[in-house]
Amino acid sequence: MDYPEHFDVIVVGGGHAGTEAASASARMGATTLLLTHQLESLGQMSCNPSIGGIQFRVLNSSKGPAVRATRAQADRVLYRNAVRRRLEQQAGLWLFQQAVDDVLLQETSHGTAACGVVTQSGIRFHGRCVVITAGTFLNGRIHIGLEHHAAGRAGDPPALRLAQRLAEMKLPRGRLKTGTPPRLDARSIDLSRCERQDGDASPVPVFSFLGRPEMHPEQRPCWITHTNESTCDRRARAAILPLGGR
Repeated sequence: MDYPEHFDVIVVGGGHAGTEAASASARMGATTLLLTHQLESLGQMSCNPSIGGIQFRVLNSSKGPAVRATRAQADRVLYRNAVRRRLEQQAGLWLFQQAVDDVLLQETSHGTAACGVVTQSGIRFHGRCVVITAGTFLNGRIHIGLEHHAAGRAGDPPALRLAQRLAEMKLPRGRLKTGTPPRLDARSIDLSRCERQDGDASPVPVFSFLGRPEMHPEQRPCWITHTNESTCDRRARAAILPLGGR
């Protein structure tokens, strides 16, 4: 089935890159479609280690400018809700919940070009260009200790058919590793035994020339703890029970 609306830009994937690409495209006046597995997880910060805390720091501040980086640890729920709200209010941007399995191609005077996508349910969306930001969902795997399974993110399915299709198109591929920190309830932790780490305050870091320190909310501290020989031992890691185990 062909969707009746034709788009200037079709963005596949609703994570960091996808939401920013779709928003930028629509703000430039292009009719834009954003396709994602789940609308509820738009802008989900899977690898952000902070739950409930907001903090800004400049990493490697004691070293030269070339290796410094501004880091923000943010509340994942607040960020996700803010991204969803911003996207829903953006003129010229359509949101559609459906996995993408295929890319439509056409021959042009400059060679083969993408002209749309096909979703898991067989809906064909047509557009002038396609931006794929599927990230770790493309043929994704999760490793927990010595065990591993196919997944895009914990609790979400991987994009296997789209990954296979891109392989058939002979596009260059690679695999990047990302680390997702454990989700801990601060009420279950004795913070008096941890080392407090505050954010930078003089000055408060900003991410671009558009930012101002007064735009940031009140900063929250982070807490540093350390591992030991037992948790570093391979046999100990293999003996860890999965979530919900006894």
